[in-house]
Amino acid sequence: MKFLKFLLIGIFFGIVLVKSEAVSWYRIYEMFRFQSFHMYGIIGTAIACGIIFLQISKKGIIKSNKGADIFVPKKERGFKKYIIGGTIFGLGWALIGACPGPLYILFGTGVYSIIIVIAAAILGTFIYGVIKHKLPH
Repeated sequence: MKFLKFLLIGIFFGIVLVKSEAVSWYRIYEMFRFQSFHMYGIIGTAIACGIIFLQISKKGIIKSNKGADIFVPKKERGFKKYIIGGTIFGLGWALIGACPGPLYILFGTGVYSIIIVIAAAILGTFIYGVIKHKLPH
């Protein structure tokens, strides 16, 4: 029962992404070809909302689900690891036409072939967890 509100928020978020066509492969294709502002507008709106809610949480107005203050730790400085990680993420996004969140939305909308991608993503996450200590961070 405690997590019901998070499930409902996730369902609402999924509906918003479907209705805004953010999970549409064609919209993502347009974005990577710089043919449409649609996805950039959605991403820009998400960034603006993130900045606003982060500033509100820093003032203590928004709390975590356990009632504690939300604390965002500082990122380590670096350039190369963020460029490499971002490039790998972008290539994966371009390859399958979706970032990790919309995979479940696509499955929920009846794109059952996406289960292959979800299984591969889970396997990749598992492999990363196994070899994480051997990778440069």
